[in-house]
Amino acid sequence: MSLDTAQYFLGAFSGGIVGFTLGLVGGGGSILAVPLMVYLVGVASPHVAIGTSALAVAANAASGLAQHARAGTVKWRCGFLYASSGVMGAVAGSTLGKAIDGQKLLFLFALLMLVVGALMLRGRNKAGIEGAACNRHNAPQVLGYGLGTGGFSGFFGIGGGFLIVPGLIASTRMPILNAVGTSLVAVTAFGLTTALSYAASGLVDWTLASIFIAGGIFGGMAGTRAARSLSSRGGLTTVFAGLIFAVALYMLYRSASVLMAGTAP
Repeated sequence: MSLDTAQYFLGAFSGGIVGFTLGLVGGGGSILAVPLMVYLVGVASPHVAIGTSALAVAANAASGLAQHARAGTVKWRCGFLYASSGVMGAVAGSTLGKAIDGQKLLFLFALLMLVVGALMLRGRNKAGIEGAACNRHNAPQVLGYGLGTGGFSGFFGIGGGFLIVPGLIASTRMPILNAVGTSLVAVTAFGLTTALSYAASGLVDWTLASIFIAGGIFGGMAGTRAARSLSSRGGLTTVFAGLIFAVALYMLYRSASVLMAGTAP
């Protein structure tokens, strides 16, 4: 696939948006990365967009994780438990996802986003338990949520943060700021697993991924600072859910239009 200079510039800009979002809410990076790759940068193949964004999101998530770790908001045991079971799900999910039509994949992705956004809004007034941790009592729940989230992550070619954050909250009842920081352990692992699967099939644009990652590093620094400010005012969950709804509705419109055009006589 050959892209021009303007498209690479848009790739760096898109990476900055994704990095900011990852730093801000832990999720949303790949929710934005795939549609930005397809609709703004102009990557023709949804599968190449998915594979490339998975690699870029994994790298940007690792950068954001380092910044959250310095701020002390990462629950490492929970993150590694979640990621360990999730990687197995991601391998199976990515294998299945590559066999599904790209536009249908985007449409299903958007529907899933709407469900998760609604669930997040329902629990937005729950502050969580300070000091919540993973132990032998909640470990089965954490592993179960990790496996399911990893499967969705691999199937849709996403880092999965927008699923991991509510999954961590549901399984451990930790505050959202801790869930955001901790989720980046699993986002990094899931994204890398999915990217390697797509790369093995030749579905990663390495140059675009590199440019996307560079933009994301700068965006991630700003996003991490904003997360601490919004969390103290209780607005982080609302921002998270609002982002999901906005992108999901746009993706539904675009992918539905393509699917309907493809079935028109």
